[in-house]
Amino acid sequence: MDSEELTVPNLDRIITDPARMNGEPCIRNLRLTVRRVLQALATYPDRADLKREYPELEDEDIRQALAFAAASLDDKMLPPVALR
Repeated sequence: MDSEELTVPNLDRIITDPARMNGEPCIRNLRLTVRRVLQALATYPDRADLKREYPELEDEDIRQALAFAAASLDDKMLPPVALR
């Protein structure tokens, strides 16, 4: 999904440039992809640990990375499954 298709407002810190990081969405002008931020969040659930590992990350960077990821997922309604 292209960033132009996202309906989440205020993702001004998510930058997509084909000439940078193979076109992966990045945080600001850092060489830090949204994907890496999400992986780091899974690895460091404590934000203090995350910020020690990535001191350049700001709270708004993290919020926008999560919002970008959520908006990138396809929201599908699945029919209920009958339990036996």
